[in-house]
Amino acid sequence: MELTLLGTGTPEGLPRPGCPCAACAVSVGARARAATAVLVDGALLLDLTPGAVLAGARAGHSLAGVRQVLLTHPHDGPPVELPPGLPAAGRVPDGRELAVISGHRVRAVPVDAPGTGYEVTGPDGTRLLYLPPGGAPAGTNGVRGRRPYDVVLADVLGRPDALVRLRASGAVGPATDVIAVHLDHDVPPGPELERRCAAAGARAVPDGATVVAGEYPPAPAPPRRTLVLGGARSGKSFEAERRLATFPEVVYVATGGSREGDADWAQRVGLHRDRRPASWRTVETCEVVPLLEEQGPPLLIDCLALWLTDAMDRAGAWDDAVWAAGGAKELRERTADLVAAVRATRRTVVLVSNEVGAGVVPATASGRRFRDELGRLNNAVAGECEHVLLVVAGQALVLREPPR
Repeated sequence: MELTLLGTGTPEGLPRPGCPCAACAVSVGARARAATAVLVDGALLLDLTPGAVLAGARAGHSLAGVRQVLLTHPHDGPPVELPPGLPAAGRVPDGRELAVISGHRVRAVPVDAPGTGYEVTGPDGTRLLYLPPGGAPAGTNGVRGRRPYDVVLADVLGRPDALVRLRASGAVGPATDVIAVHLDHDVPPGPELERRCAAAGARAVPDGATVVAGEYPPAPAPPRRTLVLGGARSGKSFEAERRLATFPEVVYVATGGSREGDADWAQRVGLHRDRRPASWRTVETCEVVPLLEEQGPPLLIDCLALWLTDAMDRAGAWDDAVWAAGGAKELRERTADLVAAVRATRRTVVLVSNEVGAGVVPATASGRRFRDELGRLNNAVAGECEHVLLVVAGQALVLREPPR
């Protein structure tokens, strides 16, 4: 089954008409995207968009052989003019199946947003799942127990939970080619778009690209160990959470614990908790070495600075006399155990830590000691991670990434 993506953008297109944002400003030339529409084997058109005939011609395809036009979502604004010779566009009721004269079978998949998803089975038996903008499967009963799709076209960046559901049900497997469509201006095009897609185990393709179902090699697995560094309120925790947003199950390791009577801390914890997926499990502990040694779902450890604070408390490292009398040795042993566990872990793990060495030199000996020890800890953990990011003003800078 051959799929030609006539467009890969949001229904408004990219850049959005009249939008002055930075992402729209740079979405020009090859980075511009028309509204998403897919031509399947030259016979089935999923979504009718303005300029579809011209887009097909640019991609080397004619729409003269189209036998069925299906819509996935309500189209705002004036109706799209039907090009001469194309059959009338329509939608298949949820759960119903349609046989196309070309030999394709189409099943309408219910979604949790206005619109309809379509499962397309080609004459060769390959399978495609196409979801509308902002939509995720309303349930997994229709796909559970069946073999994974060969290709999934979905709003990966806008609805990462759609991939969570599909992976949990087995509908998306290691060999599924997941392609991000309905791309909007919330993610700048170029390297940042590629990085966000890669973190989700997906890819973005340019308008006019042709994909052959079943021929795409499995995407490289996400890095098993990632360290995300950043200053206060830099967006490092949000970036770390985003890297695991498409995993069906995640253990969130909160090293800060609870602080009775601290309203500001409670508010911070609440904000973090509210933006995490409901399927994630939270563990409040600084005993992270046993978790790293166990088998299980991915870990998100937030953060190493609070872990170090606890370790220094246990070692009495804030007191100069205790530090000189054995506190330094105890702390180094504790941090060495953590670094060794990161090195040996078999789990996918994302660690968050503060970058504190670029500011004002602390006025106290204990403050300088914490700054120095955190720098050493970050250095050692980064050395054991395949992927290291520095987040500045919400922008992720790649310091190390695995070869592809």
